[in-house]
Amino acid sequence: MALLLLVVLLTAGVSLNDAEDSFRKLPDIYKKGVELALHQINEHDDIQNHFLFFKAIHQAEIKAGFGVTYIYHNFYLKATTCQRGTENADTTTCAFRNDRPLIDCVICYKASAGEIGGKTYLNCMNRRALSKDIKREREIGCYQAGFGSLTPTPVAHTGS
Repeated sequence: MALLLLVVLLTAGVSLNDAEDSFRKLPDIYKKGVELALHQINEHDDIQNHFLFFKAIHQAEIKAGFGVTYIYHNFYLKATTCQRGTENADTTTCAFRNDRPLIDCVICYKASAGEIGGKTYLNCMNRRALSKDIKREREIGCYQAGFGSLTPTPVAHTGS
């Protein structure tokens, strides 16, 4: 029994370290998007537990020129044992809860000079509730946040 408990504790420690390492490895501009999502979810009145970054799912960026980059980031947040509003929370002070579903987030935004600017699209929801319709809504939200302006268009050429 003690051996089983030790294995469970070691496994939990590995996932905590993996989440922290995963966040640390993100480029700074992606971290800012995750921090924006965490701020939004941890300020929500219906949320009981404090959430932390758990895992990046998909990242994409489009270089638009003049130092402007459009960012798409899909990631998971996970509930911790700490109450909502916990200051300076991290995985050493607030362990992840395995009895709560993951929160699947998509954030799309324009970054310039290392800062988030312009219209931002953020959608976070219980991963179990994610449907094809919601994925489509996310695509539309990202499109409206500026990705739509990046679609290729023919350029008229009037020879000399």
